[in-house]
Amino acid sequence: MNFSQVISEELKLEEWRVAKALELMDQGGTVPFIARYRKDQTGTLDEIELRDIQHRREYLQEIQERKETILKSIEEQGKLTPELKATIEACKEKTLLEDLYAPYKPKKRTRATVAKELGLEPLARTIIAQEETSNTAEEIGRIYLSEEMGLADPKAAINGACDILAEELADNATYRQYLRAQVEKLGVMTSKVKKEFEKQETKFKNYYDFSEPVAKIPSHRMLALRRGEKEKVLRLGIEMPDDQFVSYLQHQVIKGDNIWKPYLEEMCKDAWDRLLKASMESEVRLSLKDVAEEEAFKVFSKNLQDVLLSPPAGHKAVLALDPGFRSGCKVAVLDENGKFVDHGVIYPHEPQKQTAAAAAYIIELVEKYNIDLIAIGNGTASRETDAFVASISSKFKGKKPSRVIVSEAGASVYSASMIAIEEFPKEDVTTRGAISIGRRLQDPLAELVKVDPQSIGVGQYQHDVNQRELKKRLDEVVESCVNMVGVDLNSASSPLLAYVAGITKNLAESVVKYRDANGSFKSRKDIMSVKGFGPKAFEQAAGFLRIPDAENPLDCSAVHPENYPLVEEMAKKANVEVKDLVGNASAIKSLNAEDFLSDTVGKHTLEDIFAELEKPSRDPRKEFHYAKFDDKIQGIQDLITGSWMEGVVTNVANFGAFVDIGVHQDGLVHISEISDKYIKDAKDALTVGDVVKVRVMAVDVGQKRISLSMKQETEESVAPGSRGQRAGGPRGAQHVAPRREAPIQAHATLADLKAKLAGKTPQQAQKKPVQVQV
Repeated sequence: MNFSQVISEELKLEEWRVAKALELMDQGGTVPFIARYRKDQTGTLDEIELRDIQHRREYLQEIQERKETILKSIEEQGKLTPELKATIEACKEKTLLEDLYAPYKPKKRTRATVAKELGLEPLARTIIAQEETSNTAEEIGRIYLSEEMGLADPKAAINGACDILAEELADNATYRQYLRAQVEKLGVMTSKVKKEFEKQETKFKNYYDFSEPVAKIPSHRMLALRRGEKEKVLRLGIEMPDDQFVSYLQHQVIKGDNIWKPYLEEMCKDAWDRLLKASMESEVRLSLKDVAEEEAFKVFSKNLQDVLLSPPAGHKAVLALDPGFRSGCKVAVLDENGKFVDHGVIYPHEPQKQTAAAAAYIIELVEKYNIDLIAIGNGTASRETDAFVASISSKFKGKKPSRVIVSEAGASVYSASMIAIEEFPKEDVTTRGAISIGRRLQDPLAELVKVDPQSIGVGQYQHDVNQRELKKRLDEVVESCVNMVGVDLNSASSPLLAYVAGITKNLAESVVKYRDANGSFKSRKDIMSVKGFGPKAFEQAAGFLRIPDAENPLDCSAVHPENYPLVEEMAKKANVEVKDLVGNASAIKSLNAEDFLSDTVGKHTLEDIFAELEKPSRDPRKEFHYAKFDDKIQGIQDLITGSWMEGVVTNVANFGAFVDIGVHQDGLVHISEISDKYIKDAKDALTVGDVVKVRVMAVDVGQKRISLSMKQETEESVAPGSRGQRAGGPRGAQHVAPRREAPIQAHATLADLKAKLAGKTPQQAQKKPVQVQV
């Protein structure tokens, strides 16, 4: 199989570009390296295109290996014809390949194999031939009776022969392909609640009696249904037009009126009911699962990328708090470079309620270490701890550090990992967790690479998909992000270095050990002194490694060392030293790129070099900013319908986005509520980490569900009599919001509520807040 030809046709890319990409990969080229430094050779294939090529080749390689196994099996059976061999070798899809193999696949004992053992295969051939005869079917059946074999009834002989034909019909590749396509086109996915859950309210209640055409069911809904089935709440199935499919089979088999027609009609029905229907349902459901998983991988990958590329606070001294009630709040102090310098525990909440002592300790640390930011984990007691720090902020002398709520996702996994133990062998897991929270604020990417991507919480159904494939895809995202940003060779941890193109986990550990023993690297080429760091590893990795304040300024840029001589030539042309060319826009603009074109350096490489020289070491991440939560809102019961709040997008799915508004439960902004304009995909409008303004539309305290909107409120969207409802009822009252069956309605703004309480009309109230445009 010509992989480059097949892949180019499928991905609609020129074959020469695909062929070159595959060649570079075969030579040990990594996707980040090829995308960044071999643009001229591949015609500017980007990382997404290169990943697609890589994934498709892996798929085709699996097919190739399967073909070899199948061909060997059929050949051993003595049934491999030149035509069959050619058909199998030309196959490009796993499903079709298995259809072709079905008639020859070794089977367990079936009704057909039993019939063959009784010597009824010749009768089956007679029946399917449907030749004209003056004999009756039973007269022909008697020929195959055998007392010795226990076959004494001619009808039994005919039925046995039909069992052989039914199995052959069910194994026919052409029929299977047609019927599978028809099930995908005409089938209806159904979901019913199991009897034991009929009167229970679960998160799957919307699917207790549900149906949707197979052709239209979205990926996220398919995953939700599968989870409901996995948790034994739902029973899934696919309704099909059985009579239509049986009629199709009969039309393919029966040649006209003859003595065998009634038997063949029944045989076709039996083939569908007994052999094909369950198989088709299973295969279509598997296909839906594969499609849903592929879409899920894309969603998870995009969310993970957004998390990893969250804006870093940078070189700021941070006081990190890992909140808790009974066990207290763990405190960790990090200097502006992320170095761990102090730690402790405070008990500002119940049951200890040592508020004064906790306040004094925090004030002391803020002043002693000149703290710039206070990072507060978003887990248990987060808002209470945030409120506590806010209450003492007026007592800070001089600098008043800002408070930032930081996601704790995966922090507990890291704190108990070998990586954390090696970093902080003398500290316990709680202190390590607080350190991780602080470092996530300073540099999310550098800290989160220490956590298994699957533990970061990047998707609603991430535990319902193929875990092996998910890990592979997420690791690719981490690799992409790390190389996009670049890595400081003299401060990077081994987990971070391990994601640099060309550097393995063992090699990363060797680099860190060498650095610890010999001090900082002075130049990029010094890394080749590390045992095992050969020319190929250097070629792949060097351009993504940075050495701040290196003697050669190019060592802290994205210019690859292989192009240093070219930059020296540019500097000479501009009559300046290399160090004076870097960042010198006027000198760079005085150069003509065409003067430097060669057989090895093309237009696209030169464009990248010029851009990097003009603005070296650019960080592709956004500028750091954070959400400010309302101090008066501590929990879901405090939410007021209609009020506007600031929040952070934590997850984006096809159907909408989840937003953290500081109440320990993310709210959902449905795709229809993201913008006044039509949005086809939530990912086109929002990314994880975005700070947005949202309006509380409805709250279900019992089910812990919060419905939010980013759309401006209109008179039509306000539900009569429902303005300003507090989710938990009046303060001090025991109230649970009723379950809503009708479509969710919007409510009044908080400004209207305040105006009403003050005896003013809505027109006299302050102008409604304007949502953040994303």
